[in-house]
Formats: sequence, C-alpha cells, structure tokens
Amino acid sequence: MRNYVQLAKPRIALMVALTTWLGWALAGGTATPSLFFVLFGATLSAAACGALNQSLEQVEDGLMNRTRNRPLPTGRVALRAALAYGFILAASGPTIVWAAGGARAAALTLATIILYVLVYTPLKKVTPQTTWIGAAAGATSPLIGWVAAGGPLDARAFSLFAIQFLWQIPHFLALFWIYREDYARAGFKVMPVVHPDGGTTAVQIAIHSFTLLPATIAPALVGLARPGYAIGALAVSGSFLLLGLRASWTMSVLDNRRLFLASLVFLPLIFGMLLFGGV
Repeated sequence: MRNYVQLAKPRIALMVALTTWLGWALAGGTATPSLFFVLFGATLSAAACGALNQSLEQVEDGLMNRTRNRPLPTGRVALRAALAYGFILAASGPTIVWAAGGARAAALTLATIILYVLVYTPLKKVTPQTTWIGAAAGATSPLIGWVAAGGPLDARAFSLFAIQFLWQIPHFLALFWIYREDYARAGFKVMPVVHPDGGTTAVQIAIHSFTLLPATIAPALVGLARPGYAIGALAVSGSFLLLGLRASWTMSVLDNRRLFLASLVFLPLIFGMLLFGGV
C-alpha cells in the first residue's frame, strides 16, 4: 500500500485538494457532501497524474539520484500494475467530479490529466517549453473547485489560475537548476540542460518572480478580495521577488534552494490570506 501511495505523489495530491477547496470556497460554495466528493475526485485525478507520469518515466527516474528510489525503478511495483492503478484513478476521478460538481468541472479535471500525462510528460524530452505546459496543468485545480461550486469562469477565477501558474515557473526552474545534472542524465530537456550557462534560466526566474507580484494583487482588483488583502499580498510577493532576483543574479545553488523553499511557503500564504481574510 505504501508504494502505491508514493506513486500517487501524495504531497501534490494534497495541494490539489486544498486549492480545489480554495476555488470552491471563494466561489461561494459551502461545506456540503458535494464538496467532499469534488475534493475526492480531484485528489484521485491528481494521483492518476502522478502514477501515470511515473509509469511513463520509469527508466528516466532510475537514472536520477532524486527519483531512483521510487517504487517503479526499484521494482517494488510492476509497470503493468502501476499503469492499471493510474488508469483506474484517471477514470474514477473525473467521474466522481462529474457526479458531484457537474460536467464543466469534470471536463476541466479530465483535460488536466490529458495535458499532464499525454502532452507535458512526453514533451519533457523534447523541449524546455514543457515547463509552461506543466504549469498550466498544475494551475487548474482552483478552477475545478470554482466551477463545481457554480462560479462562472470570469476574471476572478482566472486570477486564481494566474497566481498558481506563475508561481510554478520560478518554483520549478530553481529545482531544475539545483538538479540540472540529474535532469541531463535522464535526457530531460529542461531549460538549465538546454542552456547550461544559466542565462536563460536566470532571465525566466526574474521575469516570472516579477509578474507574480501583480498577479497576486489582481484578486483585489477584480472583486475577489478586499483592498487590505492587496497590502499583504504586496509584502509577500515583494519578498519573494527579492529572493527571485537574487537567485537569478547569482545563480548559485544556495540562492536557488532558498527560492525553492520560499516558494513552498509562498502559495499557502497568499491563498490563506485570500481564503481567511480576503473576501
């Protein structure tokens, strides 16, 4: 059982559940049985992405120090079993979301699985632009919760998407830079591998750390949050921007590790302020 939990990438699945709940709550949804099933379906769908991604990258994971102890490279789970597990989750998740949250939410959920598994995963060995494709797939969870609660896909919904999308770029580029030798060994065409001098990666970290700042303020401009939220968002995003600029300037492993760790705190802070004090 423990190996199948690892295949599901539980930390990512938990983040998907929490951000789906965020979208639901900000759209005006209340604590009903439908919420539980929407969250359950979204979590299963995220787990499907994790299991199918690891199934497709079994060989590559075995070549990377940070992933070689996963269940598939070590042989603790057979590939056929992992694929069956992933397909069952991929069928169950959107179906449950459809039953509890409607067709639009289910369509978004299914589109996320397709984008992540069939587009992002195979293209990682082709082009560094997959970082943006993966970020788009990783930013749909608030939209799923939003439309499941009956909210329209308007500027308020897409302000949540924009925050989660832009946050992922410096988050992942810092990680890619830290483990660039690992990614190169596995044949992944991430930006630090394709441009090993670090210049392009540095520019993208700086740009997206900067664009994240107005994106976090946007909810106050489109009526999703009170003006007071914008002050807190400015402080948090401004601090993150300074870390991003420093990491992009030095491109040291230490500064990029600091940026990556800060990114783990950033999203809960911003979304927590939105959820508990922004509306």
